[in-house]
Amino acid sequence: MCGTDNAPAGPSGSPRGTSRDEDAAEEDEAADRQHGRPPGSPPPDEVVGAAAAAEGEVSLREWVDQPGRAVNLLQCLHIFRQIVQAVDAAHAQGVVVGSVRPSCFVMSSLDLISFIESASCSSSDADDDAPRDDSPRGASDPPAVPQEPREGGAGAEVDATAFPMRRVLQMEAVWYTSPEEAAGKPATFASDVYRLGVLLFELFYSFDSLDEKLMSMSNLRHRVLPPQILLKWPKEASCCLWLLHPHPDSRPKMSGVLQSEFLNQPKDSLEERDAAMKLREEMEDQELLLDFLLHLQRKKKENCDQLQNTIQFLSADIEEVLHKQSILKKKSDQEMGKAEHSARGMLDEPLLCSVKDEHSFNFDSRKRLKSDHLSYTQDEHYNVDSESQRSEGQHSQENPISKSSRLMKNFRKLEAVYFSTRCRTIKPSGLGNKSIQVINGGRRSRVRTEGSSVDDGNYKEANVGRRRNDWISPFLEGMCKYLAFSKLKVRADLKQGDLLNSMNLVCSMGFDRDKEFFATAGVNKKVKIFECDTIRNGDRDIHYPVVEMTNTSKISCICWNSYIKSHIALSDFEGVVQAWDATRNQVFAEMREHEKRVWSVDFSVADPTKLASASDDGAVKIWNINQAGSICTIRTKANVCSVHFQPNSAYALAIGSADHKIYCYDLRNLRLPCFTLDDHAKTVSYVKYLDPSTIVSASTDNTLKLWDLSASASGIIKNPLQTFTGHANIKILQCSLKRDSLDFPPYSIPCLISSATLFSQNFVGLSISDGYIATGSETNEVFVYYKAFPMPVLSYKFSITDVMTGKDVDDTSQFISSVCWRGQTSTLLAASSNGNIKLLEMV
Repeated sequence: MCGTDNAPAGPSGSPRGTSRDEDAAEEDEAADRQHGRPPGSPPPDEVVGAAAAAEGEVSLREWVDQPGRAVNLLQCLHIFRQIVQAVDAAHAQGVVVGSVRPSCFVMSSLDLISFIESASCSSSDADDDAPRDDSPRGASDPPAVPQEPREGGAGAEVDATAFPMRRVLQMEAVWYTSPEEAAGKPATFASDVYRLGVLLFELFYSFDSLDEKLMSMSNLRHRVLPPQILLKWPKEASCCLWLLHPHPDSRPKMSGVLQSEFLNQPKDSLEERDAAMKLREEMEDQELLLDFLLHLQRKKKENCDQLQNTIQFLSADIEEVLHKQSILKKKSDQEMGKAEHSARGMLDEPLLCSVKDEHSFNFDSRKRLKSDHLSYTQDEHYNVDSESQRSEGQHSQENPISKSSRLMKNFRKLEAVYFSTRCRTIKPSGLGNKSIQVINGGRRSRVRTEGSSVDDGNYKEANVGRRRNDWISPFLEGMCKYLAFSKLKVRADLKQGDLLNSMNLVCSMGFDRDKEFFATAGVNKKVKIFECDTIRNGDRDIHYPVVEMTNTSKISCICWNSYIKSHIALSDFEGVVQAWDATRNQVFAEMREHEKRVWSVDFSVADPTKLASASDDGAVKIWNINQAGSICTIRTKANVCSVHFQPNSAYALAIGSADHKIYCYDLRNLRLPCFTLDDHAKTVSYVKYLDPSTIVSASTDNTLKLWDLSASASGIIKNPLQTFTGHANIKILQCSLKRDSLDFPPYSIPCLISSATLFSQNFVGLSISDGYIATGSETNEVFVYYKAFPMPVLSYKFSITDVMTGKDVDDTSQFISSVCWRGQTSTLLAASSNGNIKLLEMV
């Protein structure tokens, strides 16, 4: 008979009932009523596979249902006796187990049985001698929800041949329901005895097919046993019928089961088996401990080998550095010896006293004068050198202490950088190079970029240093650069804010071709140009620009032309890109193809007539200042926040996008980007070429990242060379106003967290100079990093002067909005969001 037509449908829409005869269906409905389930619904499955999670354990249900399982008398009695003892212990505490079913037990490799489901803790005063109709004061817990057998876990070999687990589990609750429970009465101790009888039958009778099992278990409800078990296991079959008596009072008590001849006759054999099992268990425990110790020994040996290797190459590096020191000291001694010998020869040179004629007298006079002059100059030189050496000595007494303090403060990070640098293969165009070799017309030339400087002496020395050990030069250079400066000192404080305008936020700054003038621009719609040396050397409270240009909209970015000194490009919030002539104070080119705000604009160094712009409309446009329209357009799926030309190419372009990625394009093939750099978690706000193969990017995720374009042949790079952290790019704003009523800075990205909490992500600037990377922070601080180390080298916090006290105080509402290096120097411009600009210098 099939299940009822009204049975709830499963996921496939078919009825969830299973085939059974009418008696089984009635028993199912009785079990459903007992457990409070809707009629016709299957019993909840048991947790079979997941509960037997321990290695070497298998569900007793899986073990029993192995088709054609060979029945071993002692093994089955050993299993049954453990379960009987567990049930007897529960009854002694007044607890009806209720879950005496194979799916509620797991079996170890040593045939040790464990519960995987606890019975309800019902207390009862009934003991083993209580009348059969006495019921405990609690009922058993409902069965747990089953899962399909595990794959690859304990008992995986059994799963491959066992009966369909879900179907068997659906029937198990019916098989193990006593007649009184099926009639609607509560479970008693006798009900557990009945379940033991069903379990005993399953242990001693092996089934070859599921249909045979279903038929035999259905007949077992009527105490009809298969002929095979009656012939092969007559004592076990008799005990099974005794336990399955339909009347609860006629079933034995747990004490009677434990004292029965059935369990006690092979007691000696069972005890011997238990002893053997305990020995096997101890052996397995010893093997487990041995495996653990061997694994621990292997791991420690690997650590020891690794530590020995580390000590070996540390020793080799120490020897290499000592060798370099000895060479340098020898050269220094030789140079000093030559200098002293030359000076001594000039000082001890005898004067000619005899004068033969006027010519000889004049010659002798000139020589005497020259000698006296050299002597005086040499003495003066020695005096100056001694004074400078004394001052340098005093400085060296203080400087190593501060350097050592900074070194030890960041020792862990320096150690990590050392090991990563030591293990990394140094390329000719790596981070240690200060110059880039470019093949141009068959000739090799070294060119200066924003992130490099050309120094023939240093270049030759670096090449000599690489002959023996390639890692030393870049790491030593990085460490020296890291420790070269101790602080950022304010050289000038530029007060140029408009008192009549509350919005003085500076969005962009830049130096001209010769680094004589710098321009500032922002939301006050003005471009102001100042002479740097006048600002640096002057002592004025208010500084006036040499040129001031007014735009019709708020300005987001400016960029000087690297070839034509007076040309400057700007972009604004209305999507307009303009090219100005600063000497004439007029616009000579205007581009109006963008549909939304233009975030960034950049002149090409290789082709000064070429200009790139990036906009919120998802487009990057390339312009020629001598043509009317754009040359080409790069379309993206997200807002574009930054654009930068490669310094040595008019075709290589990097863009930073709001989709958290950086794209590098070749303008001769715009179908796909040449490189995609993907590791930032938020909007990429700035992107700069450090050299032709290295890019620095800034993001609102509080990080800067250094990328090596030569590290990937596929074009997709997910692992940056370095990640710089320390600055902040997010600010939490507590308020009770609605977002529409808040006045956010126009150069920020406001985001709503809750009705009372907001945060803003501002663009805080990015600039590079000779490997140093400067950026701002939401904490109103300027941070300087060096490309080889992830931690800040220097930092400087802006403050305001309190009018009442005259002391400097922090203004938490402000942030750094723009930074700009003065070429390849240690001078840095930094602007706060209130329009305050400081000229800083690393000292």
